[in-house]
Amino acid sequence: MVAIGVSGYPAAVLSSFSQRRTTSYGGIQKCSRILAISTEKIESSVSTEQIKRARSFEDQNNGMFDKKKKKEETEEVKVKLNLYSNPDKIPDMEEGKKSLNDYLEECKEFIRSNQSGPPRWFSPLDCSVSSPESPLLLFLPGIDGTGLGLIRHYHNLAKMFNIWCLHIPVKDRTPFPELVKLVERTIRSENYRSPKRPIYLVGESLGACLALTVAARNPEIDLVLILYNPATSFSKSVLQPLIPMLEIMPDQFPLNLTHLLSLATGSLTQTIGELIPQDLVSISSYLPVLADMLPRETLLWKLGLLKSGSASANSCLHAVKAQMLLLFSGRDQLLPSQEESKRFRKALPDCEIRMFEENGHFLFLEDKVDLVTIIKGASFYRRGKHLNYVSDYIPPTPNEFKRIYESVKWIITATDPVMLSTMEDGKVVRGLAGIPSNGPVLFVGYHMLMGIETISLVTQLLIERNIVVRGLTHPSIFVRIKDRRPGDPEPSDFDLLRVMGAVPVSAGNFYKLMSSKSHVLLYPGGAREALHRKGEEYKLFWPEQSEFVRMAAKFGAKIVPFGVVGEDDIAEIIIDYNDQIKIPWLREEIERTTERISKPRSNASGEVANQPMHMPWMLPKFPGRFYYYFGKPIETQGMKVELEDRDKSHQLYLHVKSEVERCIAYLKQKREKDPFRNLLSRLLYQAIHGSISASQIPTFDLSD
Repeated sequence: MVAIGVSGYPAAVLSSFSQRRTTSYGGIQKCSRILAISTEKIESSVSTEQIKRARSFEDQNNGMFDKKKKKEETEEVKVKLNLYSNPDKIPDMEEGKKSLNDYLEECKEFIRSNQSGPPRWFSPLDCSVSSPESPLLLFLPGIDGTGLGLIRHYHNLAKMFNIWCLHIPVKDRTPFPELVKLVERTIRSENYRSPKRPIYLVGESLGACLALTVAARNPEIDLVLILYNPATSFSKSVLQPLIPMLEIMPDQFPLNLTHLLSLATGSLTQTIGELIPQDLVSISSYLPVLADMLPRETLLWKLGLLKSGSASANSCLHAVKAQMLLLFSGRDQLLPSQEESKRFRKALPDCEIRMFEENGHFLFLEDKVDLVTIIKGASFYRRGKHLNYVSDYIPPTPNEFKRIYESVKWIITATDPVMLSTMEDGKVVRGLAGIPSNGPVLFVGYHMLMGIETISLVTQLLIERNIVVRGLTHPSIFVRIKDRRPGDPEPSDFDLLRVMGAVPVSAGNFYKLMSSKSHVLLYPGGAREALHRKGEEYKLFWPEQSEFVRMAAKFGAKIVPFGVVGEDDIAEIIIDYNDQIKIPWLREEIERTTERISKPRSNASGEVANQPMHMPWMLPKFPGRFYYYFGKPIETQGMKVELEDRDKSHQLYLHVKSEVERCIAYLKQKREKDPFRNLLSRLLYQAIHGSISASQIPTFDLSD
């Protein structure tokens, strides 16, 4: 796993209107008078250095210059700067991240200053400092045409992309084919300048049709399409019948989109509430903006563009070869997006699809929808021709981690994990102080039933030690199953693992992680342990031959063996693999599922090779306490040559395995003396002592 040090924290230091003349740079035109919120990063290394100098001056004056003390104090500073240390207190809104009100204000400014002229690109002021090595992201707007649809996501997107947004002025009447040519010229020019980097096209409704048409016409260019609520279903939408209505309506009726849709719903309030959540913006502030954005003549023209764009995109859908992520809203009131998602699943089996059941048409203007998290979770961020799971990985932001932590907090609360680690002198302590800070570090341990122990392990290492653990994971969670059947897991079910750093297990990825000095989590027992059978709790199923020792020694990694026990493996297995293969239809399903997924150990043999993929039938047990014990780190520094000998390598492999078994045996014995092993006793303790964290509830005596 990569040990990520927090380099700083964002602070919004300026919020003002800045007057700018229209300029051109690299094909980008910056629109005048844009609301700019600039942010600064205060580097923790600078803050730490200042504190160190101040303490040094004080120590010298007092004659108490103590190197050991200074080292401990510096470590204290680093702990305090860990932004993940208290996920419950991380603010919901990131500093520097804009709100829906900002969107409305900037729309007013854009409409007032840029009503005429041709379509043009602009780069948001808060995104102008992106790294030149970052891929280019082109945002193609929907029916509004402002190009501000991603305004709430600039703050995080700017850390990953160079962002250009397409602005289509209110009075512009450029036909759809000319818009396609405009985007084409841009991607061809930028591809010529940076042929080794992908170009991202993010499109909403009309913009999605633009992106699909451009991708079909330029299959040789490396494009990544991220499309939400595409207007390919325009012929079935409530918008299509509005065209003839607008054409025959007398000029003295200055209706806009909201008024027309309210005729169908019978309620103006209901219509606006369905387009944009009412708790985010008042109706009175939204109506004038919409009226200016889509006056009657513009609305009629945009509806024609939607019709033309939909026909164009549908006609060339079969020719789209680009990597594609499609996002659909379950409560889209403008387009039948939910129905359209089913059509795309059949028409484009290779694309990734995510459904947002509770969201409306304007997906990225709503709360709790983060485009960056979606991209990370789908493994769609790359800087080169191919995705590099190590160098392209970006650790979760504090807000991302907070959302992830909240989704699994009930498991952590129910299992109340006790974390034990071993210091260099062999002393066992509560907490993770014995885990080496600097990588490469290889955690090797036992996989509990369904791998549930990884939740507390990964989150606690980030909270307590600011260490991002890169788990080597079964490749099946990264590969989309084309002939997906009812009951198969959704691809989005594994997004959390990918955001937290999961990597497909392979020799190549293991090598990259070790060479990047990461903290890596490896389960030699793999799926065989996680999907074990009746009576196999805490039994190791490791390959007969060593798989990781020589790679760890090549980079001088510290190997940390660990064990974990739970109650008692969390569930009672009712029907296991041995039972299921005796049932014909279940046996066929297991064989079919196993055949469809990747096989990480295709050349191996024995118990762990090509584990049949099945789901045990289980009954959950009453929640008990989880116990983790990390043994003393095993040094491999300087053993590269020695461990090239197969016998010595195998001896170390067996030693690591015996250490894992020892850790498990230790925990099974010690937990019998824990007075708070039962959930009820822990709840009673918390009730008596007030609101305390799980780590504050006592456990067995470590000195025994």
